[in-house]
Amino acid sequence: MSASRPRQFDLIAFDWDGTLFDSTAIITRCIQRAVVDVGGQEPTREAASYVIGMALNQALAYAAPDVLPDKYPELGLRYRHHYVQHQDDISLFDGVLPMLAALKARQHWLTVATGKSRRGLNDALQDVALQGVFDGSRTADETAGKPSPLMLHELMREFGVVPERTLMIGDTTHDLQMALNAGCPSIGVSYGAHEPDAFHALKPLAVLHSVAELTDWLQQHA
Repeated sequence: MSASRPRQFDLIAFDWDGTLFDSTAIITRCIQRAVVDVGGQEPTREAASYVIGMALNQALAYAAPDVLPDKYPELGLRYRHHYVQHQDDISLFDGVLPMLAALKARQHWLTVATGKSRRGLNDALQDVALQGVFDGSRTADETAGKPSPLMLHELMREFGVVPERTLMIGDTTHDLQMALNAGCPSIGVSYGAHEPDAFHALKPLAVLHSVAELTDWLQQHA
């Protein structure tokens, strides 16, 4: 490891939706509309937001238990249809870009571990402000859905980093459970999809309530 690498964490893995990207409300509504489109009962807001971060089929099975699996391809298409209508309404949370720039300047490797598809993440990373920010990424459709640790295992292997020097940051219990399964420390953020009451059982280093708090914590401890 280079002596110029930071003291505690070499690799920081971020969840995407609800952690860096302010997309929770729109994703929740798109899931609800897609289920209704294929004849299912509209899931509650709580059920639809709970599945954010899961791989698509796993999410659909939870949010739409009355929809048969043979309708999942159609359900996925309807979800993407609704999401595309609103994707230009979604943006990074305020403060995310300066936070990432500061971490980059301190020579952390910055990565994304997300339940999005590779296509969906690549579309999001087209933003010119994000060009060159992330050193690596893994998506659920190319590895395994959360809380499987495979995304983190692959990222750690790619960069040659051990679990205790890898930090996972996310807004759901799926993110924190994935980190626990991978043997990595984690941070929970409360401004995304899941209520933070369930976070503490998964032993995050901290639960933070804004991007500003997250930035301060990383500056002091990462």
